[in-house]
Amino acid sequence: MSVTTKFILPDLVAYCDYELRVNRHGKQVTAETKKWLFKGDNLVGRKRDKYHGLKCGLLASMCYPGAAYPQLRLCNDFLTYLFHIDNLSDDMDNRGTLSTADVVMDSLYHPSRYQSLRIGKMTRDYWKRLIRTASPGTQQRFIETFDFFFQSVTEQARSRRECLIPDLESYIALRRDTSGCKTSFVLIEYAYNLDIPDEVMDSDIIRSLGEAANDLVTWSNDIFSYNVEQSERDTHNMVLVIMNHHSLDLQSAVDFVGQLCKQSIDRFNADRANLPSRGPDIDRQVQIYVNGLADWMVASLHWSFQSERYFGKSGREVKTSRVVNLLPKRS
Repeated sequence: MSVTTKFILPDLVAYCDYELRVNRHGKQVTAETKKWLFKGDNLVGRKRDKYHGLKCGLLASMCYPGAAYPQLRLCNDFLTYLFHIDNLSDDMDNRGTLSTADVVMDSLYHPSRYQSLRIGKMTRDYWKRLIRTASPGTQQRFIETFDFFFQSVTEQARSRRECLIPDLESYIALRRDTSGCKTSFVLIEYAYNLDIPDEVMDSDIIRSLGEAANDLVTWSNDIFSYNVEQSERDTHNMVLVIMNHHSLDLQSAVDFVGQLCKQSIDRFNADRANLPSRGPDIDRQVQIYVNGLADWMVASLHWSFQSERYFGKSGREVKTSRVVNLLPKRS
C-alpha cells in the first residue's frame, strides 16, 4: 500500500478572477499595527518572527483596498488581533477559551471598566477607537458576530480536546463562525463609512452573498492550512472531515473541497447579478459592500501564498506548481 506524500491544490486563483487591488497605505499601517501588538507583550524571537511572516498588513491592504489610512489601520489592527487570539486559542482547552471570551466580550460591553489582562486592554483600546466613527448598526453587528466567533471557538476547543471529527453539515455551520469572517465583513461597512439600513443588511440576498464569500475564504483556507494542521493532528479542517465521513483519499477530498469552493464563487456571482434596487443611495452603498466581499475573496487566495503561515517561504513556488509535500506528524 503506497504512502501519500503530496497532494495537488485546486486552481482557485484562476477560477476567482476578481480584480486584485492593494491599498497604498499598507506599509505605514503595518508598521503602526505591529507597534500596537508588540507593546507590553513578550512576543520575542520565533514568536515575533512568526508575526512578521504572517504579513497581515498585506492581507488588510488587499481586503480593504479603497479604505483611507485611519480606517485601514483599524481593519489591520483587528485582523492582527484576530490572528493573535487564534494562536492563543490553539493552546487552550474550552475552559481557557471561555475565559478569554469573557474578558474580550466584557471589554466590548463595558469599555470603561478596568482590565488587568493584556487581551482585555487591547480589546478596550480597539473598541474605543472603532466606535468614534462606526455607525450604530456596524457597532451592533461587530459585537454580535464576535460573540458568535467565541461561542464557536469554544465548541471547536471542546472537539479538539475530545478528538472529535464532526459531520460535514455541523462542521460547515461551526466553521462559518470560527473563521472570523463575519466580523471582518462588518468592517467593510466601517472601512468605507457605510450606513446601510439594518433591514437591508439582514435581507436574504445580502446574507447569502456574505455566506458565499465566507465559504470561499474559509474552505479554501482549510485546503491551504491542511498540511500544517495534519502535522499537528488538528481535526478542525474540512479536508479531514470529508476524508473521514466520505471515505475518500486525501487528493479526492482536496478536490471535493475545491469544487465546493468553486460553487461558492458561482453562488456569489449569481446573487450579485440579482441584487434588487432600493434607491440610488442604498444601491451605491450596497454595491460598495458587495465589492468589499469580492475583495476579501480574491485577496484571501493570493495572500495565502504570500504569507508564510501555510507554505513557509515556498509560497510562490507552491502557487505556481500547486504541489504540496506533506509534513511529518509531530509527536
